Amino acid sequence: MTETTSPETASQLWFTAPFEVEVREVPLAVPGPGEVRVRSLYSAVSAGTELLLYRGQLPNDMALDTTLESLQESSQYPVPFGYACVGEVQQLGEGVDPAWQGQRVFSFQPHASHFIARPEQLIAVPDDVSSQAAVFLPNMETAVNLVQDGHPLLGERVVVLGQGVVGLLLSGVLAQHPLASLKAVEGLSQRQTLARAMGVHSLFSPGEATDGAGHATASLADADLIYEVSGHPEALNLAIGLSGYASRIVIGSWYGSKPVSLDLGGEAHRNRLQLITSQVSTLAPALGGRWDKQRRFGVAWDMIRRLDPTQLITHTVPLQEAGALYQQLHEAPSDIVQSLFHYPD
Repeated sequence: MTETTSPETASQLWFTAPFEVEVREVPLAVPGPGEVRVRSLYSAVSAGTELLLYRGQLPNDMALDTTLESLQESSQYPVPFGYACVGEVQQLGEGVDPAWQGQRVFSFQPHASHFIARPEQLIAVPDDVSSQAAVFLPNMETAVNLVQDGHPLLGERVVVLGQGVVGLLLSGVLAQHPLASLKAVEGLSQRQTLARAMGVHSLFSPGEATDGAGHATASLADADLIYEVSGHPEALNLAIGLSGYASRIVIGSWYGSKPVSLDLGGEAHRNRLQLITSQVSTLAPALGGRWDKQRRFGVAWDMIRRLDPTQLITHTVPLQEAGALYQQLHEAPSDIVQSLFHYPD
């Protein structure tokens, strides 16, 4: 791996091939008119999307994200990636409001020690939110979006499949609602413990979710609302098995190029199930008249204050150790919940 950056260079993480990453040293850029340079403090690793990219499991004919300027490229290697960076504005270009100088900011940027951005690409971090907590903004916005797409109602029975970072944050937001029950399916004991801390009423391993005949166990059957955020395509059939008449299944996972096989015969067809795909890049059309991204970010910041997502951080490593971290995510993901890169001054 490359040595720590000097003051005249910036470090950037590149995915160069399946199971290969590289930290590249590039000249430290000077902001142009209307731009600022940001020195990164922390960036969060997505164990979902980034692991798909690391393994070569993303469709290479589509943009990494069609709504984020920094991720317009396809997933063809070599490519930088990352979308949860918190830093400090270090230098201003001509014409930029001096109030940005020294401001802590969040930006949807690939992993790098420094980056150039326009002020409109930055979100000021509230003074009462730590830099480590602020990196959870995109995942918390995802959790808020999932709740908005699922419309949980008073007294409903809700089940969340998967307690990774998004699943845990989703459970924490759902726990703010007056539900009849909030249950989760997760096989890893560490994540089960965190799920209870987030407000989940009861937890089941995948093996406990069904009986020997493959039917939903009685304590999980007839759920009104099921969220699939495990990242495993086979979990969709479990969601169908847990549902009742006219249940709603919200699909928050992105499976990349992994095939999905659904059993839509029998009860699934007769039960008038609603399968709802949910993606945070946009807002549900029904909310468009009153909601925009800024309003939803405001709710996400509030949820960050309430839930303290820093309790989910299990690993913090320098960018130069990225290769070892991704390999650990690939080989032993059960040991990691949320990992961060940090960028010493």
